[in-house]
Amino acid sequence: MIKFLDLYKINERFRKEIDLRIKNILDKGWYLLGDEDKKFEENFAKYIGAKHCIGCANGLDALNLIIRGYGFRTGDEIIVPANTYIASILAISENGCTPVLVEPDINTYNINPDLIEEKITEKTKAIMVVHLYGQAVQMNKILEIAKKYDLKVIEDSAQAHGAYYNGKRTGNLGNASGFSFYPGKNLGCMGDGGCVTTNDDELAAKIRAIANYGSDRKYHHIYKGVNSRLDEIQAAILDVKLPYLDKDNLRRREISKYYRENIKNDKIILPKTYDENAHVWHVFVVRTENRDELQKYLENNGVQTNIHYPTPPHKQGAYKELEKLNLPVSEELHKTVISLPISPVMEDNEVKKVVNLLNDWK
Repeated sequence: MIKFLDLYKINERFRKEIDLRIKNILDKGWYLLGDEDKKFEENFAKYIGAKHCIGCANGLDALNLIIRGYGFRTGDEIIVPANTYIASILAISENGCTPVLVEPDINTYNINPDLIEEKITEKTKAIMVVHLYGQAVQMNKILEIAKKYDLKVIEDSAQAHGAYYNGKRTGNLGNASGFSFYPGKNLGCMGDGGCVTTNDDELAAKIRAIANYGSDRKYHHIYKGVNSRLDEIQAAILDVKLPYLDKDNLRRREISKYYRENIKNDKIILPKTYDENAHVWHVFVVRTENRDELQKYLENNGVQTNIHYPTPPHKQGAYKELEKLNLPVSEELHKTVISLPISPVMEDNEVKKVVNLLNDWK
């Protein structure tokens, strides 16, 4: 069986380094907000090109902390892509704000910049972009719109660790960015984890305090905060894996290129990218009108797949207030997308098998 994502094989490459770092943590007896956390935050901020990195418990918390840090409140509107994973929208509604859904570009699957300005009202406070599937959003027009209307730009970079846009990495393109380090991400830990990156000194200090019970120093609480911290073990694991991220992303690009050049089946629509360096191929998503049939065919032939995502947010029970929205592009994508195996540990023969099966599919 060709696994969709072989996490054991991915992490086994780093076992010796990780074992040593965890042993050091156990020997020190310090498990939160210690040297490992500080080291990873400094290294990841440097990698992204941002001044600040604040570790937190997960990617949803990262977005939530950004919105809280800006002080957005009930009635404020935040523009967000309609076809994102639900976490992007949960962070907005969790703060009492209103998500304003915008359709994606059918070619890139990212938010369509041409549809944003018509959604802006006097209540709009921010645009949240999602670098979906690993491809950086084309930011120029979005940044121009944000400047015109004095809006914040929040990046959801949960799927795009290491992607570039115009020479800058995702996580350093807007005002602040949320990352997830869920195990399946391009840079994943072995549990839950996340972070916020930003160049805003004031916002960084506020988020760091809010995430630690609203405390700027022990037993001194200046905000009504939460508990959302990246523990020492997860920080150490991430710091071990970070130097290998670009090499792993390069392998993902190699597999993606082979897929795109060699899959020749009129029933399958291949993904597009405007710049090879802009995409880190967190997932390789194709479209077909016969998705269920294709998924079963591949499974019967020893290939695991996944669907990102079967149901759009506005059709989920959690957001019944949005179910009447007219979002045909998003709905079409959610009905037809299927993700093929792609990872830095896939073997060439496995990649070729997937291609051959797809080309033989009638």
